[in-house]
Amino acid sequence: MLDGIDYWEELRESPSQMETCVAIFANVLELDEQGEPVNEKYAERRAAIYLYSYCTGKLPPGEPEIEPWECYLY
Repeated sequence: MLDGIDYWEELRESPSQMETCVAIFANVLELDEQGEPVNEKYAERRAAIYLYSYCTGKLPPGEPEIEPWECYLY
């Protein structure tokens, strides 16, 4: 999804965007009773969708909007 996008340059210029990516990953991630992640790839994808939309100004085709609760910093 991020192939061809110079997202590292964007993150260097605006480190709060990296903080938002980490927040999305952490808020979406679900753990089982033993504390093991059950949806790590999905959480990773949601963070990548945010980064894609930040860098391009649009969502990847077919992807839902990032929900406000996904970005909350605790």
